[in-house]
This record gives sequence, C-alpha cells and structure tokens, in this order.
Amino acid sequence: MAQILEIHPLNPQPRLIQQAVEVVHRGGVIAYPTDSSYALGCHIGDKQAMERIRKIRQVGSDHNFTLVCPNLSDLSLYAKVDNTSFRLMKRVMPGPYTLILRASREVPRRLQHPKRKTIGLRVPDNRVAHALMEALGEPLMSSTLIPPGADFPLNDPYEIEEQMGHAFDLIIDGGPCGVEPTTVVNMVDGIPEVVRTGCGDPSPFE
Repeated sequence: MAQILEIHPLNPQPRLIQQAVEVVHRGGVIAYPTDSSYALGCHIGDKQAMERIRKIRQVGSDHNFTLVCPNLSDLSLYAKVDNTSFRLMKRVMPGPYTLILRASREVPRRLQHPKRKTIGLRVPDNRVAHALMEALGEPLMSSTLIPPGADFPLNDPYEIEEQMGHAFDLIIDGGPCGVEPTTVVNMVDGIPEVVRTGCGDPSPFE
C-alpha cells in the first residue's frame, strides 16, 4: 500500500515535502492535492512512471498529460507564449486552469500531442502543490486522479488509499479537495478558446 504523508495544507512542512520529492526522484508515482482535485504525478523524464499512471488510469497512449509548474516563468520555458497571452495568464494564475499551448523543445516528445505538438500546462493555487514543485525544481508530470470507469476524481486521501493505494507509492494528505476539474483553455494560436468549463471562471478568456 502507498505511504501516506500528512502535510499541513497552509504551512507545508519542508521535511515532509522533501520526502515526497525523494519518492519522485526514485521513480515513484504519487497522489497529491491541487486547487481542483487530487492528481497523480511523476518525474517529467520517467517514461516507466508515466506508463504506470496510464495503467492506473486505464488510458491509452493518446492520453494527454499535464505539466504542473511552480510559477508562470516555467510556462515560457516549456511552451511558446506570446506577450498578449502571457499577460492574460498573469491575471488568472495561479488558479484552476489548464492551458493548451504549443510545446517548446524542452518538452519530451512523448508528452506532446502527437499531431498538434501541444502540451497542457498549469500553475495550481495550492500551497502543498506549490511547495512540492518548488522543492522538485521542475514541473511534475501529472494526470487527474480519476479511477477507471468513474466520472469524477477522488478527493479524500484515505478513500484514495482504500480504493487505489496499492497502485502507487505515496499519497500526500493535504486535506480534501474539490471534485470539479480545471477549466481548459486552448491558447495555441494566441486567441483563447475555452475547451472545457470547470472550477476556474472562464470569463477572463471570453
């Protein structure tokens, strides 16, 4: 079963955050809280861990992963962003949004959409997630923690352990999250298009 780390949602303990980072560096798959729901995460360069997440979620090779970043400056490293789009992002981030952008050369090819060469990026407004990304020093390759066949993600760490804890290495208990997904916005052409309305207010992009 996965280990559970109880981390304070407002004042994450650096020692415990570092334990989680070590699990990621060892090739582990973790469950962690965000500002929308719990997510599964692994190291950006770990193909084997990525395949484990696909198996946990029971999704195919066309499943889109998201790079969860600690701050906006990382977005410009992993995606091609024009000045107008960046100013718009600054208005809403950190927040419960996933932005579809054209991937830069820093993004491994296997993470990009196979035809459009795009990548989903986000900066969550969650102190545990932010502390984790800051300590990791790079984005976390992530996917929403939705059990196979379910319509909504799990949002309680002990329910996650009971149902799926055998499948990954660590659960960060940062308190309960919501169950509504992020709002997804396609910004590839510099003109925002709301692809999915979730818990993020879509009006800034309309």
